[in-house]
Amino acid sequence: MSRVGLKPIPLPGKVEVNIRGSHVVVKGPKGQLERSFHRDMEIVLEDGILLVKRPTDNRMHRAMHGLTRALLANMVTGVSEGYSKTLEIEGTGYRAEAPDPAKLTLFVGYSHPIEMIAPQGITFEVPRGGRSITVQGVDKEMVGEIAARIRRQRPPEPYKGKGVRYAGEYVRRKAGKAGKVGK
Repeated sequence: MSRVGLKPIPLPGKVEVNIRGSHVVVKGPKGQLERSFHRDMEIVLEDGILLVKRPTDNRMHRAMHGLTRALLANMVTGVSEGYSKTLEIEGTGYRAEAPDPAKLTLFVGYSHPIEMIAPQGITFEVPRGGRSITVQGVDKEMVGEIAARIRRQRPPEPYKGKGVRYAGEYVRRKAGKAGKVGK
């Protein structure tokens, strides 16, 4: 029994869902998302509530049931509220700039600045000081992927903690060299 798959997805007021077989288009105030799901999963819209039904109780259908429901719920939340991920920058001289919402420039200890251009539907926000970055968009998967790419440019190192990390991420610190004893 899939506990996730059985939960209904309530649709907020301004969200429209168009179902064509296994292809679903979700439109809302923040944007539009579309995705094709497994052909065995039945997606039904009843009285402003989305339901996902599976044909059999075999292992693959149970797994696809929960996955389909979770992806649909993420689509509905994305077009109605949107998703965001915040990154923090630690280190002397490390900073970020966003000259416009679709472009990000990182200064993270290399001899050159790193330019990143946001794919369609993603925006960057850098407050004054440039010590944090907010990645925003309607697609949860894309927001997480872009945030991971930014972090990958300079992951936090364990000795001084310098680098780009997720907001609230704990970086385990190591002791440095013990140094010479005696002489």
